[in-house]
Amino acid sequence: MRDTDRRPDRSPAKPSFELGTGPGRVLVWFYGVFTVAAASRSVVEVIRGFDRAPLAYALSAVAAAVYGFITYSLVRGGEKARRAALVCCAAELLGVLAVGAWTLAEPSAFPDSTVWSDFGMGYLFIPVILPVTGMIWLRRAKQA
Repeated sequence: MRDTDRRPDRSPAKPSFELGTGPGRVLVWFYGVFTVAAASRSVVEVIRGFDRAPLAYALSAVAAAVYGFITYSLVRGGEKARRAALVCCAAELLGVLAVGAWTLAEPSAFPDSTVWSDFGMGYLFIPVILPVTGMIWLRRAKQA
């Protein structure tokens, strides 16, 4: 067989660095758990009485969507997913800091807590630690 007779390999190129491997696997696990926790929480809150604290319950649903997107991006891998997850982690951190400060400054605005209330105190501050850890991992992944 001559070189000109060979068919080029048409399989897609694998990314050189998998986001969900090594320490990234721990991030996938945490983000997956938080996706389920925040989604479950928001579904229960909406069913039990959305009118009681609509802002808090809507923010819990937003947190679930953000966690789900980051989980998906980490599992998917590749440079495009890495960049999307990095942006989403930064937005998550801004959300946690804004909601955390808002719940401390004006507690009456939140008759019920959210995942991000008090900087995630109800979740052992993991909601504020997780995006920082994620951004560090995602920036390291770019260099690999």
